[in-house]
Amino acid sequence: MKFRGLLIAAFVLAALSGTLYWSNHRKPAENTATASADAAPKILTLNQADITGIEIKKQSGEGVSLGKTDAGHWDITAPKSLAADQEAVWSMLSTLSSLNSDRLVEDKATNLEQYGLATPSLEVDIIKKDRKIEKLMIGDNTPAGSGAYAAVSGDPRVFILATYNKSNIDKSVNDFRDKRLLTFESDKLSRVELVAKKQNIEFGRNKDQWQIVKPKPLRADGFQVDELVRALHDAKMEFAANDDEKKTAAAFSSGTAIATVKVTDVSGTQELQVRKNKDDYYAKSSTTAGVHKITSATATAMDKSLDDFRNKKLFDFGFVDPDKIEIHDGARSLVLSHSGADWLSNGAKMDEASVATLLSSIRDLSASKFRDNGFAASMFEITVTSNEGKRVEKVMLSKNGDTYVAKRENEPALYEVASSSITDLQKAAAELKPAAVKPSTPPKK
Repeated sequence: MKFRGLLIAAFVLAALSGTLYWSNHRKPAENTATASADAAPKILTLNQADITGIEIKKQSGEGVSLGKTDAGHWDITAPKSLAADQEAVWSMLSTLSSLNSDRLVEDKATNLEQYGLATPSLEVDIIKKDRKIEKLMIGDNTPAGSGAYAAVSGDPRVFILATYNKSNIDKSVNDFRDKRLLTFESDKLSRVELVAKKQNIEFGRNKDQWQIVKPKPLRADGFQVDELVRALHDAKMEFAANDDEKKTAAAFSSGTAIATVKVTDVSGTQELQVRKNKDDYYAKSSTTAGVHKITSATATAMDKSLDDFRNKKLFDFGFVDPDKIEIHDGARSLVLSHSGADWLSNGAKMDEASVATLLSSIRDLSASKFRDNGFAASMFEITVTSNEGKRVEKVMLSKNGDTYVAKRENEPALYEVASSSITDLQKAAAELKPAAVKPSTPPKK
């Protein structure tokens, strides 16, 4: 019996020793019950204005350093000097300066190794203007995978940091890099030069109005030019994990030229060249070193001809009612004048709906394509006066086979217009009618 009792005691002692060992060496779970388990204190509380530098160090060897200039602008300083995306930097600074924990794991940790914090996978050195450094260490992920263990050098506490906060901090050079290929200010742009499809096109802007300057003065479709400007402003570098700078440069050199563009604003002129190699597009910019992949959308926006940017509308008065309309169709003439809310012809008030139909037909006159010749004697003329008499647009039309060729007065451009458009306009003019006369109300007796 004594032997049996000793055997049971030995078994109990061994079990207790194992439990003690496991307790001392296991990683705490996320719901570890400690004296401060329910507390979620701040990990860091910093004044963003005091931060002058950031160094992100990784066990993999990849890292990035950021520095703030005296003007408050952030740059990438290592592994090489690059322009930084200010929004991306400020987003990370916002996270770091008020870094919350999900939970306090230990108030006074004595064994950082069990949390992966003895040699952290990620270290962030926050340099302040007083030269002091706050060192944030991020270790292993928690067992449930919804966070990671974190600590601050000189602080004995260990926290759980939420995964989304870790993601906001764990960044690479490419995450912080200013990916813009052109850095012009759209509202201060005065000139755009595009070489594409073997054509040299130049746009000039007067206030908010774009004009084609080269190869010759032509009316521009402002929407299409603005779309080009938007695409150039949004053009960004594309990065992939397997990118090789030498291969990218070689692909650009041997590629087919798609377009070259120059943009000029108050700061000067910037240039972007785009080439295609197989199914990929590459760009070289005057604002940044190297060659970079770009999206097909950027290339497509630049790969356009002169006609893509020309204004196909015959009239510019838009959706504002003009002051006066004159139509001369052979021996027939029509004059409409706008007075207050009424349209008048030969002093008679005209039916509002029939005038609106005519206006719509004139407003919708557009070129199906542009021509270099084919305008003979004018047989149909439309003159529209708008903007309180400051704009007078006269369009002359000549019959050419099954279509019409139109010409705006004092402009060299010729527009081919479908016969159906002129037929609709003639019909609308023929169907104009006086406004209905309201019956007079007899006087009350």
